[in-house]
Amino acid sequence: MGEVHRLIQQHGIEGARALAASKAERHAIDAAMAVLSDEENRLGITHAGFAMTSLPHKRIEDGFWRREGHRTTLLVESGRNRHGDLVGVPYGSIARLILLYLQTEAIRTNCPEVELGRSMNSWMGRMSLSTGGRTYQLVTEQARRISACRLTFFTDRDNGIEARHNGAFVQDAISLAGVSDENQPSLWQDRVRLDDGFWRSLRDHPVPVREEAIKAIGTRSLAIDVYIWLAYRLHALTNPAPVSWTAVHGQFGAGFRLVRQIKPTFLEALNLALAVYPEARVEADKEGLVLHPSPPAVPRSEARRLGIA
Repeated sequence: MGEVHRLIQQHGIEGARALAASKAERHAIDAAMAVLSDEENRLGITHAGFAMTSLPHKRIEDGFWRREGHRTTLLVESGRNRHGDLVGVPYGSIARLILLYLQTEAIRTNCPEVELGRSMNSWMGRMSLSTGGRTYQLVTEQARRISACRLTFFTDRDNGIEARHNGAFVQDAISLAGVSDENQPSLWQDRVRLDDGFWRSLRDHPVPVREEAIKAIGTRSLAIDVYIWLAYRLHALTNPAPVSWTAVHGQFGAGFRLVRQIKPTFLEALNLALAVYPEARVEADKEGLVLHPSPPAVPRSEARRLGIA
């Protein structure tokens, strides 16, 4: 367990919060407590490609996004509307939560067709999002971008051959109905089907994560990415693995021109990710990080239940 968990054990949640030196530290303490007190251990599922690459954290004006990770490259191309205008690349925490929900439900039911529910409120409730008009608008916008974009994963295999997967996230579109009242969204499309290629790739490369951990992180998209990365890498290690700051910048440093600029932001995100993954063993120093073999973020018995251990 890390420092946050020791503080909670020694001083209790309120005592630990009183000792926090910043808002970020209080958030980490609250997130750690949420995970420690969770008894359901609900699984979330994401594609392994998103453990090594990621979507943008903020809105970008370009219609093309490229991200490089360990032996993996992600390309995302914005779709266009009927007038030929770019719809935009999905970004931020809302896009990540939408995709996490779609992937989790597809694997849980072993079916690429995902039930969204009869209203926007029910779907947003399942993702632990507030149901106010502002959040509805954000979900609508990111759903539109997810529906329209195309993506390509490149993966370097051990035999030196490059694997390539072209596709989209979903078939057709996630069609959201208009809102007649801010708190009472009208009925809308209640099902969406994952793109066949993405569905096959997801079944071959699922990464189990703890749903409560993602919810506790909240809207910090970088911390979500770091948590998923650790959940993917740590349990598979047999020896400590160093990761240089240059490599950290290459995978997580979108928006940071220089390596040194990302360090404070990344370390804050890392502390939050470690708060919701108490089994993780990670050290940070001036050279970068050292990842140590750690228990999985999700108990193997839970992962086996879905056939993904």
